[in-house]
Amino acid sequence: MADLERSTATAPATHDMAGDIEALPALFGRLGDDVMKLLDTKLSLLKVEVKEDADAYMRGAVMIGIGGVIAAIGFALVNVAVAFGVSTLLPADWSQPTRYALGFVITGAVYLVIGGIIVMVMKNRLANRNPVPTRTVDELRKDKQWLKKEI
Repeated sequence: MADLERSTATAPATHDMAGDIEALPALFGRLGDDVMKLLDTKLSLLKVEVKEDADAYMRGAVMIGIGGVIAAIGFALVNVAVAFGVSTLLPADWSQPTRYALGFVITGAVYLVIGGIIVMVMKNRLANRNPVPTRTVDELRKDKQWLKKEI
């Protein structure tokens, strides 16, 4: 009896090849289902991450907009102060409204001149730029020549 148990324990297990072959379609089916679940999970994660990033960018853009409005108000108030300061430099025998008006006109004219100079300089710089991406065009020409040599 001990010999029989020993021979069964040491005998190699035989597999049912027909059963394994029949199980392959089921395994491939499960693999396909698992891959689809994995892709669905990854897409859901991507959607959540994109939504979180979009929300963060939106909050940032709103805060930048609010900061820009506050800065514009501050800039306007500083310009009013500059205009009043310029008006105090004008002759005292002129009427107060005239000095204020000229202070604002002078301040506005200075900003117009500075802004016009900046616009003209940048316009000239942009006019001198070549809009064609030269490095990309060169690489495409090299690729074209390489393909001609290979074919």
